[in-house]
Amino acid sequence: MRTPRRKRFKPTNQKDTMKEDKAKGYMKAGGIRSWMMIEVLAVTESAARQALENHLKNMEREKGIIIVKKEFRKPVEVSNPLQNIEKGYSHIVELEAVAKNYETLINIVMNYAPSSIEILEPEKLEMDIGEAQGILNSIADMMHKFARAGIGGVIVKAE
Repeated sequence: MRTPRRKRFKPTNQKDTMKEDKAKGYMKAGGIRSWMMIEVLAVTESAARQALENHLKNMEREKGIIIVKKEFRKPVEVSNPLQNIEKGYSHIVELEAVAKNYETLINIVMNYAPSSIEILEPEKLEMDIGEAQGILNSIADMMHKFARAGIGGVIVKAE
């Protein structure tokens, strides 16, 4: 069952109009419009705010993605967010973005870890074999990075 559609962003100034025009160009060429929510957790409110702002600035520098809208929620104090941490602060941003293709969107998800994502359009996705292979190689590369860092990977047994 599909989730209800979100209202599309309407630009209100020249900078937003320019972003939306570029986003429309991506869409005409097979792009994907999505809504994302990204959350950070930190031990101080200012650290949460700064981390989230920096995270978004880095995402905006990525090639092939245009953030056409972003709305920061107010930071919220959280009790016992992690073991041995008495209180922390959660800070959330909701954004609407257009990726030039599905591979770019996958890379954004893997590298910027949204808590939730919804594809707004198109209704159907098609991709060629090269794009599908690129996605699979990106996922494999991420798995190897986790394994090298000692924080994940797949255990292979000789049995």
